[in-house]
Amino acid sequence: MKTLHNQDDKAEIVERLSKIQATSQRHWGRMTPHQAICHLTDSFRLVTGEKAASTISNLFTRSLVKWIAIHTPLPWLHGVKTMPEMDQEISGTPPVEFERDKRELEIMIERFTKQPRDFQFSPHPIFGAMTESEWMVWAYRHCDHHLRQFGL
Repeated sequence: MKTLHNQDDKAEIVERLSKIQATSQRHWGRMTPHQAICHLTDSFRLVTGEKAASTISNLFTRSLVKWIAIHTPLPWLHGVKTMPEMDQEISGTPPVEFERDKRELEIMIERFTKQPRDFQFSPHPIFGAMTESEWMVWAYRHCDHHLRQFGL
């Protein structure tokens, strides 16, 4: 399973991120490339405790759904609605300047993977508490999911 713990996997995500453009065409979903960049940054802010989100965590999402999303190689489903606080059209961070926002995401990825960590992991709004290893797999898979959305 790919993870941001692995430097090669992290470098792959950063390289793919460098290729996304404001004009990249989406293959599914409704997010623009700029919205996806801000969405990913917001998701890292959630993990670090800088941004709050409502929760829909329950026994089913904390067990089976989390296990499938984190511990299997199955691709994540397209069209799954995100939390309102992570949706740039509702109350997520609005896109401002593409290259600046993309750089902010790169900074958050670095901060997320830096040791020692300067934050405590907040619970995931769907999966609940996760181990550091699960967070690193989640981060890779979440970035991968949205980069694939734009063919990257």
